[in-house]
Amino acid sequence: MTENTQPPADGPRSAPADLPTQYTPADVEERLYERWVERGYFTADAASGKDAYTIVIPPPNVYGSLHIGHAFEHTLIDALTRRKRMQGFETLWQPGMDHAGIATQNAVERQLAAEGASRHDLGRDAFVERVWRWKAESGGQIQGQMRRLGDGVDWSRDRFTMDEGLSRAVQTIFKRLYDDGLIYRAERIINWCPRCLTAISDIEVAYQEDDGELVSIRYGEGEDSVVVATTRAETMLGDTAVAVHPDDERYAHLIGRTVELPLTGRSIPVVADEHVDPEFGTGAVKVTPAHDPNDFEIGRRHGLPQLTVMDERAVITAPGPFQGLDRLEARSAVVGALRAEGRIVAEKRPYQHSVGHCSRCQTTIEPRLSMQWWVKVGPLAKEAGDAVRDGRVAIHPKEMSSRYFEWVDNLHDWCISRQLWWGHRIPVWYGPGGEVRCVGPDEEPPSGPGWHQDTDVLDTWFSSGLWPFSTLGWPERTASLEKFYPNSVLVTGYDILFFWVARMMMFGLYAMDGAPPFRTIALHGMVRDQFGKKMSRSFGNVINPLEWMDAYGSDAVRFTLARGANPGVDVPVGEDWVQASRNFANKVWNATRFALLNGATVEGPLPGAEELSATDRWVLSRLNATIAEVDAYYDDYQFAKLSDALFHFAWDEVFDWYVELSKTTFAAGGRPAEVSRRVLGEVLDVTLRLLHPVMPFVTEELWTTLTGGESVVVADWPADTGFRDLAAEEEIDAVRQLVTEVRRFRADQGLQPGQRVPAALDLAGTRLGAHEEAVRALLRLQPAGEGFHATATLPVAGATVALDLSGAIDFEAERKRLAKDLAAAEKELAQTTAKLGNESFLAKAPAPVIDKIRVRQDTARADIERIRTQLAGLP
Repeated sequence: MTENTQPPADGPRSAPADLPTQYTPADVEERLYERWVERGYFTADAASGKDAYTIVIPPPNVYGSLHIGHAFEHTLIDALTRRKRMQGFETLWQPGMDHAGIATQNAVERQLAAEGASRHDLGRDAFVERVWRWKAESGGQIQGQMRRLGDGVDWSRDRFTMDEGLSRAVQTIFKRLYDDGLIYRAERIINWCPRCLTAISDIEVAYQEDDGELVSIRYGEGEDSVVVATTRAETMLGDTAVAVHPDDERYAHLIGRTVELPLTGRSIPVVADEHVDPEFGTGAVKVTPAHDPNDFEIGRRHGLPQLTVMDERAVITAPGPFQGLDRLEARSAVVGALRAEGRIVAEKRPYQHSVGHCSRCQTTIEPRLSMQWWVKVGPLAKEAGDAVRDGRVAIHPKEMSSRYFEWVDNLHDWCISRQLWWGHRIPVWYGPGGEVRCVGPDEEPPSGPGWHQDTDVLDTWFSSGLWPFSTLGWPERTASLEKFYPNSVLVTGYDILFFWVARMMMFGLYAMDGAPPFRTIALHGMVRDQFGKKMSRSFGNVINPLEWMDAYGSDAVRFTLARGANPGVDVPVGEDWVQASRNFANKVWNATRFALLNGATVEGPLPGAEELSATDRWVLSRLNATIAEVDAYYDDYQFAKLSDALFHFAWDEVFDWYVELSKTTFAAGGRPAEVSRRVLGEVLDVTLRLLHPVMPFVTEELWTTLTGGESVVVADWPADTGFRDLAAEEEIDAVRQLVTEVRRFRADQGLQPGQRVPAALDLAGTRLGAHEEAVRALLRLQPAGEGFHATATLPVAGATVALDLSGAIDFEAERKRLAKDLAAAEKELAQTTAKLGNESFLAKAPAPVIDKIRVRQDTARADIERIRTQLAGLP
């Protein structure tokens, strides 16, 4: 078995003098965490000779607080890193925060608005200084909450996406991409938020079904007229063409001619373009190149003018009666004016359609023609796809790979400029004669009359895309970069596979000469409420993990989240599940106290197999099997399965069976008791170490008390020694079966758990004879004395248990009850058998439904057999 190779700090403690009778998380969590940090357990040494294991934290927003999604993700990462640290790796969990450009600027602007001011009142430099001040005052909140959860991060390496080192990395990669022709400036259609007054990327647009209106408008007159339909009537003021499919015979006579654009006095051409679907609507579409991405491409193909008819706040700028109206006001006014002219052919309202909204403020997005900075992603995305295809990077679970390829294989150029003041300012200067100069971090920017820097800042995802290597000192070739890059694994949600993961892949491969930023991408799902519903303030189902930690302890929250974490699958959680996890933590605490009170010890080597009882050999065999099982699940990122395996081993096998079966041994004393005390100490030592990565606080307090070791954080991870004893496992399984069946029978008879009854045990021909005393103790069975009369006989596991229940139960009432239960079970068997014998039903019913009926049928058969046995045993 595994040995505790860590030298005791002050010798093992064999009594629970230091353990209160109840576990109170608030009394230990802060104390333990601060001790771990002070002792440097989480500090990674780039100069060590150990193999490296690296994970970066998905940087939370600086303005935020710990939500349930953070708690879930951090629990998984912390479990992985704690285990690897115990396995002897030089482990780095890299912490830090993201400056979150739009969201943070919005937060500070709201603060200013409450004071009756705006950022423009302060000016750019003063506003940025105000944001830095706000960050210093409020931005560290989440760090304290991470400590509450037990995050084992290396705080000495804490980074911020706008600190000096990361800003240097941003400027460096911008310059390199620019010089390589992979960053350029161009006027294109972008997603524009009229509230945030900035461009946002495609992946920051949240689409939802909105109720709008669909109006069909007649352009032109008579045979030269054409009808188009639109949900955005106000944009017709910027139309510069009508497009039809070149093979659409209905409009062949119009191609190359012009039609009158209502309300404007302009004539616009009818163009033929294969992009148009002749089967959709009327087969003719209005073309507004400055306000629609598809129309922009049609306009480029046909050399159409690009008329901008709205300003940055989505207010109409086109001369005429609609000038100065908000887009929604203009929509109603334009439709009214068209109706008055008899141009409205049809109207449909409400018309439900998908509409893009700013994911930050929920304002409806406005496509807008704008001069922006772009990354040419084609060659970068190809490398990001190839790295997964050729095996340099593995995506887990594998089925998520297709979603990744769908994204990176079809990426459009990335708009990276934002019209904000908070963020990394684009390092490009413009001269008085139209000069454009990109400046690297070690270059002096141009100065003199007429020179000025670009006013835009970079998309937040640009800097966070550098996170796996910028946090390690890149562009310098630091010892940390050499040691800890590539990262071992990235643990993140499938919902930001496109936002963040693809960008890190592109930048990492580009900056690090083809070395990917991580070897594995482990994707998890989103946390949902106990009914599987997405959490939302409007639904009133948002969970605050801090409240749960206050009520039940951090270990309970962590264990609940880990136990629900199947790869790539959403995680439902409810408060009753956290209560159950709290009960488990209490069970671990109480069982360890009991063990210590009974002399459980880790002193000295384990006794040889010849001294071990079958019960001892069974639990040690199951312990090693559990180690192997847990290791396999960790390596496959199966957090739910490993947590479940630990729960059932600890509670069911160790606490409910081994401890109970050993009580008679402890009571008898002698060498067998000494052996079992050492085995129990070993089992608890290893079990606490196995549980530690998921439940760090309670295991630390118990393990140091049990072993006297310095800390379970730096203890050895248990190793499977290969010890198995299948014969012992079969023997104890038979004992468990016997005890379980008799307990069930007792409960069925209405006997109280502590009620003692006389019984005769016939264990001849079985291996249960050595366990008779333990079986009697567990079942509250008295010896069969004089006058014993068996009123019930139970054949179980090859043995026979005869019980004298006279005086304990009303046999006639019991016979009636069992007869009623038997009739119900027989009816259930008949119904399920009939269904499963119906070929028509089997052909139509879904497989899960058929499987459930088969389970019901098997249960009914088992119930019938059990009840008949009970009836036969009654006098």
